[in-house]
Amino acid sequence: MQTVKIVGAGLAGSEAAYYLGSRGVHVVLADMKPKKFTPAHENPAFGELVCSNSLKSDDTFGNACGLLKEEMRRLGSLTMRAAEKSRVPAGGALAVDREAFAAYITDALRSCPNIEIVCEEAEELPEAGIVATGPLTAGKLYEAIERELGGGLHFYDASAPIVSAESIDLEHTFTGDRYGKGTGDYINCPMTKEEYDRFVSELLAAEKVTLHEFEKGEIFEGCMPLEVMASRGADTLRYGTFKPVGLADGEGKRPYAVLQLRKENCAGSAYNLVGCQTNLRFGEQKRVFSLIPALKNAEFLRYGVMHRNTYLQSPKLLNADFSVKGRPGLYFAGQITGVEGYVESAMSGLLAGIHVWNRLNGREVSLPQDTCMCGALSAYIAGAGTDFQPMNANYGVLRAGFPEVRDKKKKKQLLGERALAEIERFRLTVFGEKES
Repeated sequence: MQTVKIVGAGLAGSEAAYYLGSRGVHVVLADMKPKKFTPAHENPAFGELVCSNSLKSDDTFGNACGLLKEEMRRLGSLTMRAAEKSRVPAGGALAVDREAFAAYITDALRSCPNIEIVCEEAEELPEAGIVATGPLTAGKLYEAIERELGGGLHFYDASAPIVSAESIDLEHTFTGDRYGKGTGDYINCPMTKEEYDRFVSELLAAEKVTLHEFEKGEIFEGCMPLEVMASRGADTLRYGTFKPVGLADGEGKRPYAVLQLRKENCAGSAYNLVGCQTNLRFGEQKRVFSLIPALKNAEFLRYGVMHRNTYLQSPKLLNADFSVKGRPGLYFAGQITGVEGYVESAMSGLLAGIHVWNRLNGREVSLPQDTCMCGALSAYIAGAGTDFQPMNANYGVLRAGFPEVRDKKKKKQLLGERALAEIERFRLTVFGEKES
């Protein structure tokens, strides 16, 4: 039986391990949990979600990440199955109970007879296998990557606070999903102009955690701390995180600004402050967010944190199948490759597993084309320009198409249909007719 070593049991490593293990490959899955944790992790289970419990929109033909999720479902993604089993109401988004989600992935890995799980911290790059150590790769392994591959880059990621449901003052809220999508799953916390202005003023004046010199770096736009966004202008939050567009209170009026709260678990006992990732000191977080009327007595179950994320200079180092140039048999997967986001990270692990399977079976490399999200993101990490930055799923990475169509909704529909046709072609190439 062939053996593949996979380092890291986050979303990418778990996807790759399950794909290969379920197809008869002996997988040695190495992770330092539960003996050691990164600064952002606390759950001993695998596939832990750190920053948010949302996997973003589930709209296949109206949202790029929604399209990516459907592509992954059709390729048999473990992450997508875990999400369906642990989802919580979140309007048009796919949000999950984090504990149940990680437990499902962990059970799937532990119950697979071909997956051998070992608790160890990687200190060197393996000669062959998949490295999926995530965006917090550090220590001796980080040094080995710098030494052998010419270094990594980094940016900063931040997570949002979580409050207890019973501590939310519901008299100052209304329920509803933006534009009426969903079943009224979000708790909306409206603010008047005076309340909003005071919040922004105190947010900007609040004391922040001081970063060490080695931690200083670029902030990724997709995970911008709330206080950094607010510093760009008084109305920045009203046109972003706190935008009231598509929402109406009990009297049918649109508030001046709105903070949305999303269920963090199936029980509905905890809520996430949507988009409020922050680097404020814990005491300051409680003081500032408590200025919002609905949160004046809020009990914070977890405060927001900020941490450094590491990613490779992938265009110089990786091929589109996530293999290392000049190092046959060695692959990277996950956010360390420069794909950004939970779903994107899992996608790269799934594809890396597929590509390793092909290699083990003597098949030629088969890539999904850039007419689908999987293929477009694979192409991006291997071919972006010199100013390489982490990339989420978005329509801009897809190959251009349908220039004659001016209606945006119709164009997204056509791009989605084209993407799913390409995924079906790729699926049949990899799996054949019998496997789904």
